Amino acid sequence: MAVRAYDWIAHHARNWGDEVACVDLHEKRALSYREFDRRIGRLAGWLRGAGVGRGDRAAILAQNCTDVFELQFACARLGAIFVPLNYRLTVPELSFIVGDAAPRVLIHDAEFAQTAAALRPAVPGLQLLERGGAHSAYEHALAGAEPPAAYEHVTHDDVSTIMYTSGTTGHPKGAMITHGMTFWNVVNLGGPAEVSSTSVFLAVLPLFHTGGLNCYSNPVFHAGGRVLVSRAFDPGEALRMIADPAVALTHFFGVPAHYQFMLQHPDFGRTDLSRLRVAGVGGAPMPVPLLEAWLARGVTLIQGYGMTETSPGVLALGRRDAARKIGSAGKPLLHTETRIVDEAGNDVPRGQMGELWVRGPNVTPGYWNRPEANRSSFTDGWLHTGDAARVDEEGYYYIVDRTKDMYISGGENVYPAEVESVLYQIPQLAEAAVIGVPDERWGEVGKAIIAVKPGQQLSAEQILDHCRENLARYKLPRFVEFVDALPRNATGKVHKPTLRQKFGKPGNPP
Repeated sequence: MAVRAYDWIAHHARNWGDEVACVDLHEKRALSYREFDRRIGRLAGWLRGAGVGRGDRAAILAQNCTDVFELQFACARLGAIFVPLNYRLTVPELSFIVGDAAPRVLIHDAEFAQTAAALRPAVPGLQLLERGGAHSAYEHALAGAEPPAAYEHVTHDDVSTIMYTSGTTGHPKGAMITHGMTFWNVVNLGGPAEVSSTSVFLAVLPLFHTGGLNCYSNPVFHAGGRVLVSRAFDPGEALRMIADPAVALTHFFGVPAHYQFMLQHPDFGRTDLSRLRVAGVGGAPMPVPLLEAWLARGVTLIQGYGMTETSPGVLALGRRDAARKIGSAGKPLLHTETRIVDEAGNDVPRGQMGELWVRGPNVTPGYWNRPEANRSSFTDGWLHTGDAARVDEEGYYYIVDRTKDMYISGGENVYPAEVESVLYQIPQLAEAAVIGVPDERWGEVGKAIIAVKPGQQLSAEQILDHCRENLARYKLPRFVEFVDALPRNATGKVHKPTLRQKFGKPGNPP
């Protein structure tokens, strides 16, 4: 018999209902666990009245707000499936996703009303509910609804969420996230992240993304702590909250860009960072110079690795090893197995590069409506991550780069993240990304796209001189392009497909 999934919020409402569960910083609204529980129950009642039952989907198109979590937990009580949508996508992109997931209900911000209306043809009978503000249709719906008399019996095997991947190639795929995956992620991350009922976490990653939901929002809710929801990331405001004793922030999680932007903010050097117990980072390879700059301020950035399909935690580097093993993503989490394999699926020797495979109760059972992707993405239960990695003699893993971002120059594999880490050692540099471009002699060579800090000057020759001192010859970028800023996706990661589209031709040698 499958293990039952339990209702965290109802538990905390019964045991310490007056404690603050979450704060919507944009709407300036704090909810105790008792209030949060009641709102979730009322939303579940409204959803049931709208025809949402076991296995049905309910979607939300909204910027970060506490209502996103209300829908997540309300769906769980009905055995329904929560579908968070990326509001930065275009109508055609969203139409594909909505048509694929076929939700019965779409909750949306007032500012996305036109987009929501344009999505109706994708799902006949789609019901819209507008949110935002005390007098919104969403608030009226909750005020007029009552919790269902009984909730569904939900197990760890039941799908709780469909989360669509970025779709950098072809249409996005909906990774099915089960209740068990979310639970095991809570267990896997809770220890390394030191999450407890006293945790106060600032959520800045988009809540339509696994990092926003699960690093560390859901683990903090599971423990009975407090989640502060920021509508968008602002480096100055984040630093202010970290320093404010009234906020008493203990946990933060971001992608490397967040830490880069805070580091470059004029308030960074004078901000009191001492209350920050855990600062996690993931989503992309972290440049070592950036890790060292935060370490110099007394903050050990806890590196990790994960992906949507693994709910997301796979690897984590504990605090005690963070300085000694700087640059590593750590070791496998407690309830996760990993391998590094060659193109034939055979384990490679330690120290050798290969593709990371993952298996465990935190791994997706597959993709929604994608039997062909399920066949190609798994081997005997092992998920192919598509990420290049190596493991050292002590068992510490290093994520080198996305396999698809790797390029081959003169027969040698070049991983852009390694080159980018060297580029970030240059003091005048604000941002850097490396892509492979065609070359008649070598097949491919590197092109560095560089943004310089305001008021600073940097030449292509200076950049290449630095690279010559720190990289093997075949890894040296051949071309340099200067830009004002790098393109990023909604989670703050540099968007390599955009760079390849815009700068993918050789051109502009220094």
